[in-house]
Amino acid sequence: MEKVSARINALEESQTIAMSQKSRELASQGIDVINLSVGEPDFFTPDFVKAAAKKAIDENYSFYTPVPGYKELQEAICGKLKRENNLDFTPDQIVVSGGAKHSLSNVLMCVVDKGDEVIVPAPYWVSYVELVKLAEGKSIVIETGIDSDFKITPKQLEAAITPKTRVLMLCSPSNPSGSIYTHNELKAIADIVAKHPNILVLSDEIYEHINFTGKHESIAQFENIRERVIIINGVSKGYAMTGWRIGFSASAKWIAKACNKLQGQQTSGVCSIAQKAAVAAFNSDGSTVKEMQVAFKRRRDFMVDAFSKIKGFRLNMPGGAFYIYPEISYFFGKQYNGQTIKNADDFAMFLLNVAHVAAVPGSAFGTPNYIRFSYATADEKLKQAAERIAKAVEQLK
Repeated sequence: MEKVSARINALEESQTIAMSQKSRELASQGIDVINLSVGEPDFFTPDFVKAAAKKAIDENYSFYTPVPGYKELQEAICGKLKRENNLDFTPDQIVVSGGAKHSLSNVLMCVVDKGDEVIVPAPYWVSYVELVKLAEGKSIVIETGIDSDFKITPKQLEAAITPKTRVLMLCSPSNPSGSIYTHNELKAIADIVAKHPNILVLSDEIYEHINFTGKHESIAQFENIRERVIIINGVSKGYAMTGWRIGFSASAKWIAKACNKLQGQQTSGVCSIAQKAAVAAFNSDGSTVKEMQVAFKRRRDFMVDAFSKIKGFRLNMPGGAFYIYPEISYFFGKQYNGQTIKNADDFAMFLLNVAHVAAVPGSAFGTPNYIRFSYATADEKLKQAAERIAKAVEQLK
């Protein structure tokens, strides 16, 4: 009998992955699709990182690795956290996992019990609420919008907290909005959390290095909640290493110990070669990161300018990551060839089928009146995409 478990039935398919699949299907039919749905840098992994991986192969790093990661990598991560964030961690507080998503999953499974509430500001990354489901927790979504730059206020946070609240999830710089919390905004949130000793903060900082505002700010810097903040980060975005699958959590020892225990039963230690490559990345001077930052800022400026000129798109100025997240309700109710655009899902399919540009509807991120475009692709492709979209939406009546 074909019967999957209730927990899998309850999960939603990742819409970012689904849109990528649909765009590939069209491309396989010979259609020139510009894919702006993918959340990964279009740059190649730096040569010095690849060299470290090749060296590791030649030196026979081909055996099982320690569950929480090589000590050398844990130390490199501690060095990065001290050097770049002025945060003091020891290697036994670091657990290396198969990407930041794995790290997020580990932490939620280790600290959330059935019925515990997890506060998730929307728009949120597609996997947050699904990972909470797997941990048998309940997501309490705080709605934000373009007028608040997609950031929650201390008042909203205070109102969402109940005796069942266990975790606050934060993502800065944000996927999908690109918004960044300032030092003062984070301090105000930390001061609210400090009043509630049972609440942990899960701080997703994977876009740390794709930041156009200057210095990255981590909520872990505030002494009054430092022991309750779990930092999630990795090499995927900042070092163009999405396929290497290296993420990490930095947390209090009791949380790290629990994650180590869970990972020891589920996956064990992650790929030895990828770990040795990550050591090189975390110990580097950051020059390759800065090169990507310059390119992404140029693309950000182009996308905001180009889409602001297309009637119906309302944008903020993203401070980081590599997405724009326009409000598009202007197009709802309009028609093309007798088909009505009812929502962002319809609009995304319209753009895919008519403009041959793939994007992800805001429903995937908990904000249904928006759409996400990634600008992690070549400048020329972005220009073509903007032109195609401008031409396509003129046909909506």
